[in-house]
Amino acid sequence: MSTIRIVQGTGEAPTAMASYDAALAAAGVENYNLVSVSSVIPADVAVEDVGTAPELGPAGERLTVVEACATTAGPGQVSAALAWSRADDSGPGLFYEVAGETDPEDVEHRVLEGLAAGQDLREWSFGEPRVAVEHSQSESGVYTTSLVLAVYGESEPIC
Repeated sequence: MSTIRIVQGTGEAPTAMASYDAALAAAGVENYNLVSVSSVIPADVAVEDVGTAPELGPAGERLTVVEACATTAGPGQVSAALAWSRADDSGPGLFYEVAGETDPEDVEHRVLEGLAAGQDLREWSFGEPRVAVEHSQSESGVYTTSLVLAVYGESEPIC
C-alpha cells in the first residue's frame, strides 16, 4: 500500500520565493519539484500526518502534492489548513485546502466547510474529518510563508 504523508512548515526570508523555499525546507520537501493535483485520495492508500517528510528520493525528482500555502509581507499573519476524510479506512477520500492572511481558526473553519461541500457532491459515507493547520506571525520587512502539503508516495524521475 502506498502512503500519503501530511507535512507542514513555515519559513521567513527577505523575498516571497525564499520564504516559500524555507517553508518547504521546514516540511522536508525543499529538494523536489512539486506537481499539484486536485484533492481526491485514492482507495487503498494510507494517509499519515507526519509533520516533516522523511527522505522521499533523489533531489530534483517530482513529488505529487495537494498544497495549502499562503505568503505575507509582514507585519501580519498567515495560515494554511488541509482537511481530509475517507469513505472508510481503505476507501477513497478527499482533501480540501484553504490558506490566507488570516488566523488559524478562520482557515480551519473554512477548510471544514469546503470539505463538507465536497462530501455532499459524492455518494460515499465519510468518516470523521482530520485537519492540519500551520500558522505564523510575520515581522515587519520579512516575508513569511506557511504551508501544509499532502505528499503522494515517493519522488519520481522528472525526465
